[in-house]
Amino acid sequence: MPEYFCYILECSDGTFYTGWTTNPERRWNEHSHGRGGRYTRSHPPSRLAFLEPQPSRSAAMRRERALKALPRARKQALIDAYSEASP
Repeated sequence: MPEYFCYILECSDGTFYTGWTTNPERRWNEHSHGRGGRYTRSHPPSRLAFLEPQPSRSAAMRRERALKALPRARKQALIDAYSEASP
């Protein structure tokens, strides 16, 4: 059974990019080498700032939409809480 994840990348210019994937490591490599989303080709990612497992593809897509709609301050709060909880 495949796993799904929503993620937020912090780009080198301080902006955020939000997406979903089944393989976070592969997707990071794609973004880092200019083969990810169009946005990250001109705004290279500097770190994976947030990663959240999802139970299904449809849940991941819904969560991605919800994350994209959040104001920057709310995204930053999620990232901060994720960073504190991560080892």
